[in-house]
Amino acid sequence: MEDNQIIELYWNRSENAILETDKKYGKYCNYIAYNILQNKEDSKECVNDTYLNTWNAIPPQRPNVLKLFLAKITRNLAINQYKRKNAKKREQTMEIVLEELQECSSNTSIEQELQYTELVKNINNFLENLSIEKRKIFLERYWYFETIKEICSKNKMSESNVKTTLLRIRQQLKEHLKEADIYE
Repeated sequence: MEDNQIIELYWNRSENAILETDKKYGKYCNYIAYNILQNKEDSKECVNDTYLNTWNAIPPQRPNVLKLFLAKITRNLAINQYKRKNAKKREQTMEIVLEELQECSSNTSIEQELQYTELVKNINNFLENLSIEKRKIFLERYWYFETIKEICSKNKMSESNVKTTLLRIRQQLKEHLKEADIYE
């Protein structure tokens, strides 16, 4: 089923909207949630919450790209769930990824900065100017929270090559943000 048809189901308040969403994007949403939560049950719960939040958001919202709309909801829910479950004990993957991005931020935390429209606009502008290969590696690491080994496997690269690529991208991002007066 096409995305616009699924969105119409939400607008018409048809329960088939959730079934069709799950059929088309269930694996994708689960993939995002699992990369953050590293737990099948928690990921499934997160995806179910994604469907509930989508049901509550459409209408009034009408997403332009349903896949990205669902990805953003899933990712935010998974990050929040991760924070709740790991308030005292921290799993390494997410902490490492956020620490890596911390190099590109100023005094406040990267999570707080990502809320500012200007920062998001500048990061998107930066990503648009990267090569497709570098953009893919960046998103796999910092959007999907994939491990270095997973990125190596997907891109047929050595671990040192992936780490070096990510380091250089972070340095370029830092410079880009300095030029935009976002980074001090």
